[in-house]
Formats: sequence, C-alpha cells, structure tokens
Amino acid sequence: MDWKARIESNPDMCGGRPRVKGTRLTVEFLLGLKAAGWTDAQILDGYPHLRADDLLAVFAFAQAMIEADTHPPLPDIA
Repeated sequence: MDWKARIESNPDMCGGRPRVKGTRLTVEFLLGLKAAGWTDAQILDGYPHLRADDLLAVFAFAQAMIEADTHPPLPDIA
C-alpha cells in the first residue's frame, strides 16, 4: 500500500498532524479507534466518507514511521 496517495500533512489543518486526504481525520485518531477495539467495519460505518484503502494507508503510514525509527523510545514499565 502506497500511503503517500492517501495521507497528507498540512500545517494549516489539524495542527499539521498526518491525516487522510480530504478529511480532518488524523492518523493518530484512527489508530486510537483501532487501539480502543473498533473494527474496520465500525470505523467505516461511523465515518462513511472513509474507504477501506484509507485505513490501509493509515496502517502503512504508521508502519513506515516505525520502520524509519521516527518514534520515541518506549517507557520502561516494570
């Protein structure tokens, strides 16, 4: 999945956070829904202007950022 076709960042929208093109839905928000247990179907039903490929792009973007090592180190939770 080429996330670059569906994810963009604009400093004038959403504080510059990466978001699905043509929406105000940030990658962070959509990943939060998944982390909270929402299924793809629930997200797509709740946000009918999204497409399944948009969600794939969100996951591909997150994977690319982790691969590029642009994430902070995990806290030590002992």
